[in-house]
Amino acid sequence: MTNLNILYEDNHLIVVEKKPNILCQSDYTKDLDLLTMLKIYLKEKYNKPGNVYLGLVHRLDRPVGGIMVYAKTSKAASRLSQAIQKHEFQKEYLLVCHGNIEGEGIMEDYIEKVGEVSKISSSKLGKFSQLEYKVLAKWEDLTLVKVSLITGRHHQIRLQFASRGWPLYGDQLYGQKDKKQIALYAYHLSFKHPVKDEIMDFKLKPKGEIWEKFKYEA
Repeated sequence: MTNLNILYEDNHLIVVEKKPNILCQSDYTKDLDLLTMLKIYLKEKYNKPGNVYLGLVHRLDRPVGGIMVYAKTSKAASRLSQAIQKHEFQKEYLLVCHGNIEGEGIMEDYIEKVGEVSKISSSKLGKFSQLEYKVLAKWEDLTLVKVSLITGRHHQIRLQFASRGWPLYGDQLYGQKDKKQIALYAYHLSFKHPVKDEIMDFKLKPKGEIWEKFKYEA
């Protein structure tokens, strides 16, 4: 089993790093997923008999790494899900994309999901999608960008950047099929604890050769 990087754990939730190319939950591939790994971890740690409850409240695409929170009770799962629906989760990403982007700005589009991919809708038939971005550093023809996700649509970040001529490094679906690992990482997660009156705030920088090309503070 892949070594788990647990960032925080209490009786209500567990915050963990999802490594790139690991599933959030089981799918048709039957590959070992993070939800199953965490259930095994909890079962062994607390010597729990029977099934272990663990609620999935948000997702990351399989190739994308970053911080995730899972709920250890149905009450916590319900409250965390409600917070996400009310846009009370702060989610920030780091990405490396091809092209020369300057400064900061907002991207707004209407996105339609078509099968396993998404596309920008010119007729506004899709879902309104919005994000904020800020350039942090550059290296050769690549740009490191911080993104604050305001809405959470299918492949939103990947599609919005690619549609403007700035495909993400290693994006096999919307970018250059160069067989590199996609450079997209959910590095910052902030939310109100589902039970305690406390703001939970986590940051984790991505590791890997492409990220080490840049000097930055995020």
